Amino acid sequence: MWRFVLRTVLQRLLLLLLISIISHLVIHLAPGQPSEVDPMNPMMKAVDIARIRASFHLDDPFYLQYLHWMRDLVFGDLKSFRDGLPVLPKIWDRFLNSAPLFLLTTLIVWTASFPTGIHAALRRGSLYDRSTTLVAYTLISVPGFFLSYLLILFVVRTFHLPVIGQHTFGTEHAPLIVRFMDRIWHLAIPSIMAALTGIAVLSRYVRAQMLEVIDQDYVRTARAKGLDEDHVVYGHALRNALLPFVTMFGFLLPGLISGSVIFEQIFAWPGLGLLGYEAILARDFPMILTLNFMAAALTLFGILLSDILYAVVDPRIRLE
Repeated sequence: MWRFVLRTVLQRLLLLLLISIISHLVIHLAPGQPSEVDPMNPMMKAVDIARIRASFHLDDPFYLQYLHWMRDLVFGDLKSFRDGLPVLPKIWDRFLNSAPLFLLTTLIVWTASFPTGIHAALRRGSLYDRSTTLVAYTLISVPGFFLSYLLILFVVRTFHLPVIGQHTFGTEHAPLIVRFMDRIWHLAIPSIMAALTGIAVLSRYVRAQMLEVIDQDYVRTARAKGLDEDHVVYGHALRNALLPFVTMFGFLLPGLISGSVIFEQIFAWPGLGLLGYEAILARDFPMILTLNFMAAALTLFGILLSDILYAVVDPRIRLE
């Protein structure tokens, strides 16, 4: 197994290097330059633009720009085109904002989807099954930003409570317990809204996978042996239905970088997704490249984690 892990890690590192080169090429082939972000600025003169391009190596050949970016990234000297601040500390600050939102959203999605999908499969054709199907397709069809605006209007008009931002204005010097509960409140609303579509989609996958396995011979044999229903469902059927979700679990990690730009924009949540969106608008190449590099690294790590979890979930799989 360790030989497989080592070989896979080396392959992923080479692939990550190739992804970084391709991303660097694609971004630099896009129209526009960082020096053209604010052409209407009367204070921006030709000599200033030339100085900016020289300081950020924009006139160097492509391979030299790539080497400069990689060197600055490794040694932590990479600076943003937008404000000249170090890129990695800015990403870390936004990561601290995105991580709680991402973790709570993921927890809500996975803990709510499996019971919903399993019970819908066990009660196929019942009122519960039809109701959850209707609700799921409704949540998939209705745009999340529309539901978010409705929820904001409902909470503000009904309870007169703020839901925008990370904390309520004026609570900066309140007691610790007040600030903690205020942070939880501001975290709960965007997490729930971001999780609704995920619950709708994932619960449908769980239902479909459970329907495929509950009529298999080994499930009927388990029932015939006199095992209780919970052991049959969760010990036999669910374990064999988990394999596709192991793959899905590996692709969760990139969501920490991409996040949900729409919900972060609506709820004024300064996360990594919003940081990437702002960097694209500003043509902030160092920020865009670094976020893309981190997303690729998390994706490859998630795939490796999925490969290892396959052997844990299914004893028939051996990593050789």
